[in-house]
Amino acid sequence: MVLQTQKRHYTPQEYLELEERVEYRSEYRDGEIIPIPGGTTNHNKIAGNFCRKFPLTVQGQAYEIYMTDVKVWIPRYRLYTYPDVMIVKGEPVYEGTNMTTITNPLLIVEVLSNSTKNYDKTDKFKYYRSIAEFQEYIMIDQYSFSVEQYVKKAQGEWTFKEHEGEDAVLVLNSIDFQISYTDIYARVNFELSEE
Repeated sequence: MVLQTQKRHYTPQEYLELEERVEYRSEYRDGEIIPIPGGTTNHNKIAGNFCRKFPLTVQGQAYEIYMTDVKVWIPRYRLYTYPDVMIVKGEPVYEGTNMTTITNPLLIVEVLSNSTKNYDKTDKFKYYRSIAEFQEYIMIDQYSFSVEQYVKKAQGEWTFKEHEGEDAVLVLNSIDFQISYTDIYARVNFELSEE
């Protein structure tokens, strides 16, 4: 006899209340709560390197950068998720009354891991594309000098660029900013097996 377990569906409010009390982060997908795998040291270094360089370059311009602990709410898909890095042009638009969830990222960076790269490249990108302000998606491989860049050209139309090699430079389209792979991958050890 096979026992069927019943899946519990949560309201967005129940998820937000649970998220305040737990010590780990989870994603909310239309009623389901999905634990987010922990990041590796290389993952953390790459996101940190991008975040460290960005404010120095765009100082005095109207951009805000957020990392790891700020959620984005995507109403069309009833999704709360934690991008690795988000950039907002102007002031963030908050969902609800707290300052932990925004709705208007211009650019999102995800550091790819073996456990999340398929989701980041497919469904998650589809969800992000439903955000009106969203213009650019950067996916950084944590195992090699490789970055994928998607830039919105028109509604439903995105262009793709792939950058590889230690000497490459990532030039953003939606913001006047560029970063060398030397800076992105500073102190990253590709030989570490962390998953």
